Amino acid sequence: MIESGLSAAIVNLASPAILFFALGAIAGALRSDLTIPDQAAKTLALYLMLSIGFKGGVEAHAAGFTTELVATGALGVLFSFTTPFVAFFVLRHVCKLERITAAATAAHYGSVSLVTFAAGAEYLRSMDVAFSGHMAAVLALMETPAILAALLVVGERSQPENGQYRAGLWREVLLNGAAVLLVGAFVVGLITGERGANQLSGFVSGPLFQGALCLFLLDMGLLASRRLAQNSQLNVASFAFAILWPVCAGGAGALAASSLGLSIGDATLFAVLTASASYIAVPAAMRVALPKADAGVSLPMALGVTFPFNLIVGIPLYHALCSALGGFL
Repeated sequence: MIESGLSAAIVNLASPAILFFALGAIAGALRSDLTIPDQAAKTLALYLMLSIGFKGGVEAHAAGFTTELVATGALGVLFSFTTPFVAFFVLRHVCKLERITAAATAAHYGSVSLVTFAAGAEYLRSMDVAFSGHMAAVLALMETPAILAALLVVGERSQPENGQYRAGLWREVLLNGAAVLLVGAFVVGLITGERGANQLSGFVSGPLFQGALCLFLLDMGLLASRRLAQNSQLNVASFAFAILWPVCAGGAGALAASSLGLSIGDATLFAVLTASASYIAVPAAMRVALPKADAGVSLPMALGVTFPFNLIVGIPLYHALCSALGGFL
């Protein structure tokens, strides 16, 4: 078990996507002038969301609308909504973060990371581990409940009585671009099925997808190292949280998914989702919902610490855990 786990971790570390992330992190740390233009990075993010959502819809079309999809989706929403309450308690009383910043950071850790999910899926493919396409729909469902949980944590009394604020918040929660594109592409794939997959086979998968993922992770490496270098407000407890929380949340997700009877591949992806932290959708929502929260704390934790930890250590760890649980449950 330990030997196979180490082999899997080495395979993951030697993958082009992870090595490009490392290249970006090193370049950023050395203050290289290497940059990915903002519009190009946004286009890559849109492309990855479209591809993942569409492929998930096609595979769900082939598998049919199952009770497993409904149960996994409900479990994902439950995790995304409840875990921010626990995270807030730890961030507030152990990490000593200010109340609103702690709530915003908890929302980051209750939501999910598209790129971590994509890296987890590629890792499973490299290990010849099958997983269901409908996990992309679960990813979309877990994007926003954490935002609502953070607002409940902070409390209505601290919010301004402003109708424009409420409209902006609900628009950001329900219509944020990541969720719309993921769910929309999933529905398109669900409707078109194999016919649509054949028409887009050279666009949403294969070398084009792999190259786009490598380029996006290169940008993430640059951004993560520069965010960490710019921020000096993170204390030791915050760093510890950014590493220990994904292990605990991923472990809880692996146990829940395995108890539900999911396959090892699906359980691993569910654990990856529960262990990941959002650095795209939630920061955008928090700018509207909790403008007084310090993004200089939450974003470096999610992107600079938790994201690389999950890529390098977490994904093989969650896979090994789900494989072990699959033999007992």
